[in-house]
Amino acid sequence: MSCSLQQRILLATLLASLSPALAAQEYKYEIGGMGGIASYMGDLNKNTPLKDIQPALGGIFRYNPNLRWAVKANLLWGKVSGSTKGLDDLLPDNAQLSFDRNLFELGGQMEFNFFPYSDKYAYKGAKRISPYALAGLGLTVAAGNGSTFASLNIPLGVGVKYKLRHRLNLGCELSVRKLFGDGLEGKAQLNNPYQISENSVWKNRDWYVFLLLSLTWDFGLRCGTCNNSNLP
Repeated sequence: MSCSLQQRILLATLLASLSPALAAQEYKYEIGGMGGIASYMGDLNKNTPLKDIQPALGGIFRYNPNLRWAVKANLLWGKVSGSTKGLDDLLPDNAQLSFDRNLFELGGQMEFNFFPYSDKYAYKGAKRISPYALAGLGLTVAAGNGSTFASLNIPLGVGVKYKLRHRLNLGCELSVRKLFGDGLEGKAQLNNPYQISENSVWKNRDWYVFLLLSLTWDFGLRCGTCNNSNLP
C-alpha cells in the first residue's frame, strides 16, 4: 500500500471519528411560540380548572444551562371569562354577574427535566422526550370592564418536551397562576364578596389556568469540546 493511500485512509478515519462529536454539539437557547387555552378560577368558578375556556397565545424564550434545567421567559396573552350562571353558591344579594377580560403576562420560570433532555448524549442517559415541572414568578395585567387590574403571580405546572428533530422542540404544558389579589374579574361586587379575611395569601385570591402547546427552535451553539463534560 502506498504512503499516499495510507495517509488518505488515516485522514478519513480521523474525520469519521470527529464527526459524531461535531454532530452532538448542543445549543444554549430556544425561541418560539405558544398557543392554547386559558380559563379562570375565582369567586365565579371555584372547582373546575378548565371551565369557560378562551384562547391564549404568546412567545417563549429558554436558556438551557444543562440537560436537566432550563430558565424560561414568556410573554402571554389570554382571555378569561366567568358568570354566575349555574353557580351553586349564591353571591351576596343574589347578584347576577358575568365578565370577559383580556390578560397579559410577563413571567419567568425554572424548569426541571425529569430525564436529561437531548437527542444526543445517549451514553449519559439523555432522551428526546422528557416530562418537566416548573415554578417561578410573573406579572399579570388584566384590562376591560372599565378598569385595569395588576398583580404578581406564582406559576406552578407540569409539561412534556419532545425533540421533533435536531434543534426543533414540541411541548405541551399545563400550569396554574396564583394571583395576589381578588380583582381579576374587574367587578367591584367580586372583590372579596364574602368578606373573608385577607391575612392569608391562599384565601380570597384569583387564579387562572393555561393549557399550551409550544414549538421552539434551538440556537446559540455551545462549544462542543470544552463543555461536553459539563453536560449531565
